[in-house]
This record gives sequence, C-alpha cells and structure tokens, in this order.
Amino acid sequence: MTASRSARTRDRLQDAALALMTEQGYDATTVEQIAQRAGVSHMTFFRHFPTKQAVVLDDPYDPAMADALRRQDASLPALEQVRRALLAAWAALPEPDDDRTRVRVRLAATHPALRAGVWSGNQRTEDLLVAVLLERDVPALEARVAAGACLGALMAALLHWGVAEDGPPLGSVVRTALEQLRGRGPEVAARD
Repeated sequence: MTASRSARTRDRLQDAALALMTEQGYDATTVEQIAQRAGVSHMTFFRHFPTKQAVVLDDPYDPAMADALRRQDASLPALEQVRRALLAAWAALPEPDDDRTRVRVRLAATHPALRAGVWSGNQRTEDLLVAVLLERDVPALEARVAAGACLGALMAALLHWGVAEDGPPLGSVVRTALEQLRGRGPEVAARD
C-alpha cells in the first residue's frame, strides 16, 4: 500500500528537518529552511507539524498505549498491566525506521530544549496511562508508580539504543527493558 500524499509530504519534511539539524544543529535550523529543502511552503510545514520541535518529538503511540492498557486483564497488578500494554502496543505498531528514529533520539538526547520536551511528552503519556488505571480503581500512587516505572524503562531503552552506533533493532531493546520489570514471584517481595 502506498502512502498518501499527505504522509509522503510529512515524511519529506521530517527527512529534510533531520538532515538539516544533523548538518547545522537544531538551533540553527529554521522552519523556512526545512520547508525549502522539502520543496514546500512554510505553511505546509505547519499543516503537518505544529512546531519545529514536533518534527523531532512527535509521538503517535500514546493512543495505542492507552487502548492496549484498556485491553489488559484488570485483575493483574497495575505494573504488569502497563508492562503488557506497552509490549502489546509496540507489537501492534510498525517497527520504526531505524535511521530516522535514531537521528530523532540522538537530537532529543543531546539538546536541552528537546530533552525537556521528551520529559514533558513522557509526563503526558504517564498521565494518560494513570487515568486508565484509575478508571480500573487502581489506587493513585500504585497507578503513578506503575506507569512511571514502565515509561522509565521504555525511555531508558530508547536513549540507550539511540546513542548506540549499532546493535539490535529498537523493538528488541524495548522488549528487553520491559522484561526487567516482569514480576519474578514471591522471592522479589521477600527481599523487603
């Protein structure tokens, strides 16, 4: 299936932005330059991305994560519900383009404003997941810890993968990170 004209334009804009930001830095890159390199007007840029920052930080996965959480067995501990939801959401979505995603992650990890944007986006995602858990009568602190722990593992995996020169695909690194949160049974509780 071929991508729509809008999707192709969006991809061209993102490719142009990432190339320019890699060549000359995030701060030195303007929306006008991005649009020009992509062969569109700056107004077309804003039809696809609300800000320059969004080219790097755009995250279409939040609704998929919340939907996946709603499909989890509510009798499971909250941490396991969220962990399984993130794994299910990841499995249901196409594997991201490694080159483009790696450039986005590197830019976000190395630029203070983008790094702040990542954490802000992570907080919005956490709030969305917590809201789903609260609908299931999970206590507020437990919901916040479960969502935060799983998103922390996801972020650690993303940043680890993003700065590596090579290695396994991102999906494999994400699965490995989330596996670290899987309950191991009574012996884990016995260490308290």
